Amino acid sequence: MLALVVTPASAGAAAMPPLVAACSGCHPANGGDPMLPRLTGRNAGEIVAAMKAFRTGSRPATVMDRIAKGFTDGEIEAIAAWYAAQR
Repeated sequence: MLALVVTPASAGAAAMPPLVAACSGCHPANGGDPMLPRLTGRNAGEIVAAMKAFRTGSRPATVMDRIAKGFTDGEIEAIAAWYAAQR
């Protein structure tokens, strides 16, 4: 008997956290706008630090301070790890 197993190309890659969709609405994969930087492939630590700075108000923002307050530390870390793993 011969069995064929089909797996997604990204098998083994971390699953996309549900909240990533909220980020990709403003932060496109190709970047282009310095005010809305590309997150794909960015260092996870940089993303986490930026989000925490937005949340505390130590980094100036127009809307990111309010958005960051809606995420837990775990959600921020999961989103940052997922974006860092994308190339």
